[in-house]
Amino acid sequence: MQRTTKRATVLLCALGFFCVSSVALASTTLRYATGYPPGSLPADAAQEYAKKVEQYSDGELKLKVYALSLLNASETSDGIRSGIADGGYLLTVYFPSMYPHTNLVNESSMQLSLFDQDQLNGKGALAFEGAMAEFTFFHCPECLKEYQDQGQIYTANAASSSYGLLCNKPVTNEAQLKGKRLRVAGSHWSRWSDRFGATSMSMTINDTLEALSQGVIDCTISSAPELINLGLLEAVTDITMTVPGGVYAGANAGSFNLGKWRGLNENQRQAILRAGAYFTAATPWSYLELEQEALRRAKEGGATLHQADPALVQASREFTEKDLNTIIAYYKDKHGVERGEEMLKTFKELLTKWVGLVQPVDSLDQLETLYWDQVFSKVDAKTYGME
Repeated sequence: MQRTTKRATVLLCALGFFCVSSVALASTTLRYATGYPPGSLPADAAQEYAKKVEQYSDGELKLKVYALSLLNASETSDGIRSGIADGGYLLTVYFPSMYPHTNLVNESSMQLSLFDQDQLNGKGALAFEGAMAEFTFFHCPECLKEYQDQGQIYTANAASSSYGLLCNKPVTNEAQLKGKRLRVAGSHWSRWSDRFGATSMSMTINDTLEALSQGVIDCTISSAPELINLGLLEAVTDITMTVPGGVYAGANAGSFNLGKWRGLNENQRQAILRAGAYFTAATPWSYLELEQEALRRAKEGGATLHQADPALVQASREFTEKDLNTIIAYYKDKHGVERGEEMLKTFKELLTKWVGLVQPVDSLDQLETLYWDQVFSKVDAKTYGME
């Protein structure tokens, strides 16, 4: 129907009639929600993603981005399923029983600290992102089923830069960690906190600033760009980025309502996947770029940047090695995940491959092209999510 309208538009324009109104009829606008506030990096990336959707669909599709105005982070899954939003930025960690297979792999991200850091060359987040997208599309039918069971479909991923300790007091060694209250964004960071005598606390990104400001928590385990994205510069006085490490990559940045997806034509679905390659690249790339600016602004504002005690770094690595087995057992016992060991073995192989693939990348365009060529172009827009 929309292709016919588009051809008619060309003819009418050639004859000099009704061009503006015909073009308007040819486009469909989708509502996209993100729990990040306007001006934050993820919200800005969503605006660029919207432009890519329009570009790659030749104007047939548009996204109207609602930044922290339609749904917050904890409302996103239900909101997309019910159609309050057509799509959005879904953080799976807030819904452990709904997305256990996705969360299992996400919680293995601290294994990046086990790689030779010279081998990673600062591109661990880019590698983990690529591996996560490839794994989800082609190696985890359970992950895709989890989304479909919630009336959604996976079309893009998002990953942060490395996670550290953003605090309102110095925390650099085991003694200082003991007794601290740490906001965490995953069970692995919760177990890490418990290992070193801290108390882990779960809360959404939207509550973090107030909790730090009021002393409800002493630190948040987060990436440095959240200092800007969430306004944490107001409350953070001490930063230690060398522990605990890992990234957050359990984000379906392009989660769309399944019924809405099936109502699009093949070209429109292909456009969303093509734009998904961009979004998957833009988030970690932008996070890495913003990391240094965030740390600089924090330092200029009076915050102190610390290095973790070497003994704590070593103990953290030893914890990570053991925790991979804990993750497998935890998700089997709590959520019935039967293939945990196989999944992490497959993912480690993909991650090792992607560590090599991202090394030549030195621009966002190159990263988008890499993700498209290696992953997204291999998804069949004709059949994906249609059964």
